[in-house]
Amino acid sequence: MSKKTLILLYGGRSAEREVSVLSAESVMRAVDYNKFTVKTYFITQAGDFIKTQEFTSQPSEAEKLMTNATVVASQAVRPSDIYEENAIVFPVLHGPMGEDGSIQGFLEVLCLPYVGTNVLSSSVAMDKITTKHVLESTGVPQVAYVTYMEGQDMAEAISQTEQKLAYPVFVKPANMGSSVGISKAENGEELCAALELALKYDSRILIEQGVVAREIEVGILGNSQIKTTQPGEVVKDVAFYDYEAKYIDNKITMDIPAKVSEEVMTKMRTYAETAFRALGGCGLSRCDFFLTESGEIYLNELNTMPGFTQWSMYPLLWENMGLPYKELITELARLAQEVFDKRESHLL
Repeated sequence: MSKKTLILLYGGRSAEREVSVLSAESVMRAVDYNKFTVKTYFITQAGDFIKTQEFTSQPSEAEKLMTNATVVASQAVRPSDIYEENAIVFPVLHGPMGEDGSIQGFLEVLCLPYVGTNVLSSSVAMDKITTKHVLESTGVPQVAYVTYMEGQDMAEAISQTEQKLAYPVFVKPANMGSSVGISKAENGEELCAALELALKYDSRILIEQGVVAREIEVGILGNSQIKTTQPGEVVKDVAFYDYEAKYIDNKITMDIPAKVSEEVMTKMRTYAETAFRALGGCGLSRCDFFLTESGEIYLNELNTMPGFTQWSMYPLLWENMGLPYKELITELARLAQEVFDKRESHLL
């Protein structure tokens, strides 16, 4: 049987590009090289496409992918040059210009199968505010929130927040992930500073009610037939699970499966599937929940391209379900081809 080509797109223009490099390096080492040849393309911070390494067998642990610090400009190619017949793209890209529908639309124009959700569901799920609006119609519980759009009166937004919510609150750019630009505010002064920080990353800001809760996550896999994992829990060694704690200091541990009742586990898995279907998801996603001391469940967000490093929650959740990392990558490629074939069949 001839091998397929798996094209890894990584890097990107968003502030989450460092996470992307880590995820891509993990994928390139774990691919089943009996089934795939791997070609890698780095998208620089400026948006240039750079042809990087190719692998026909498993690379060593010492093998590193190109980054903005080591970019070789002479290897730049036209974006359309990534096209290859019989190839599947794994866009290991996080954040804006990566999992917001833009790269998905580009790949559909090129007529390439790709891992992950389609243009619409990627775009909707990437925007925390739009996701809130969609999920409100499904009955999936969410924490109370206020929105702020750049150009609006900030003092008025702070006043509205103080009327509707109680401190502490969390301030989040609508279109970022991996805790980039997110901060906690305990009073009006801190809220103002948090809004200013979030505005560096987006013009649409979500202000959410802070809750004392455990952070529990469910993995989702599939197209029309959807599977979910048992929940896993982030066990924090830091006060706030921020970007540094997640990816740089690695000051977290995980309980997989999470120590929750069967009833809570069933509810979370049901809510995850409901949210995934409501957003038109396909391929993969990770649903993040809050579980309060009184047993209330809130869906925090649905991440359509979760971190894919060897220590990331999503692959570990599936490993707990009996699907190892290498086989998970193969299954994601199969699902990508399946949804591509279905999409092409609709073009009558």
